[in-house]
Formats: sequence, structure tokens, C-alpha cells
Amino acid sequence: MREMLKLFLSVVIFSAVAGGLLTALQNSTRERIEYQQLLFVKGPAILQILDGCTNDPLVDRFKLQDGETERSFFIGKFDGKPTTIAFETYGGGFGGDIGVMVAVDVESDKIVGMGVTTHSETPGIGSRAKTDKAFSRQFQGMEIAQTFKVKSDGGQVDAISGATVSSKGVSAALTTASQVYQRLKSEIVKKMQA
Repeated sequence: MREMLKLFLSVVIFSAVAGGLLTALQNSTRERIEYQQLLFVKGPAILQILDGCTNDPLVDRFKLQDGETERSFFIGKFDGKPTTIAFETYGGGFGGDIGVMVAVDVESDKIVGMGVTTHSETPGIGSRAKTDKAFSRQFQGMEIAQTFKVKSDGGQVDAISGATVSSKGVSAALTTASQVYQRLKSEIVKKMQA
């Protein structure tokens, strides 16, 4: 009985030490992992939609709490002034969620650019939501404060041929972005000017 108790205590102590070391390792690498994901997954879309900015939006970023969700915002400075903000939202596509990064000019409340960050859409069909420049460009200059729908649903978005569900997913993500932006605009502007 005594040997079992010693063995049990040894296992408990070993598990506690190992768990503590793994937690410490995770906490010490969290920011680095987040930056790597940012650089290689979201970074290309951010840099594309904020093309021409005079700062590094991957460095000039902040987070805001939006209910249960913590959102990251990326500042774009043009002519030395922080005028544009980029952030990510999601919409349901054919193969799962589609991540959409949208940049908004906070002075005019118009979309500067939009890019797909993540998706599980069908290669060559729905995946064109990420690569089709004409699809992305149609959002430039649109007011952010609206509901986005494809034309077949009575909206203003030209869907990608053969990828209506993916186009609807992008539109849903932009509608969510509209709601987030309107809800957090005053906090966003304060953080940008800080």
C-alpha cells in the first residue's frame, strides 16, 4: 500500500511540474506565434489592401474587446496621418468560414480594400474569392455602413461565376464588418489618435 502511495505521489508531482513547464512555454511563445500567424496568414491581405501606406500596419496595431471577442485592428497611415483601419471578420462559405480582411477610411467611412485571409473553398471555384482581383475591387469606395448581398439576392455584389455560396460568405463577412465598425468606431478613432 505504501509503495502505491509513493508511486501515486510521484506521478502527481511529475504531472504538476510538466504541466507548469508546458504552460510557461506556451505563455512565453504566445506573442511570437501570433505574430508569425499574422505575418504569413493575414499579413499578405493586410499589406495588399493598405498598399501605399507609409507605416508598417503589422506593427502599428491594437486590440479592442467586442463583447466576447477580442479583435485586432491594423492602422494604415497615409501622408503621415492614421486614416485607415483594417480588421478581420468571417462569413460562412461552401467549405466553412471565410476570413475577410477589410480596410476602412475612418474619415469617409468607405471601404479602401478587401482581401480574403483564410478559406476552405473548392480550389479553382470558390477559392477565386481570394484571387479574383475584379471581385475584390468592386468593394472599393463602397460605404461600410450597409448590408452586403449578392445581386441574385437583391444586393449590390457581383458574385463570382460558379461560386455564389463563396460570394455570399464574403458578403456576410463584410456585413459583419459593417456592424463591428459602427459599434466600435469611436473607440477605434481614439486608439488611432493615441
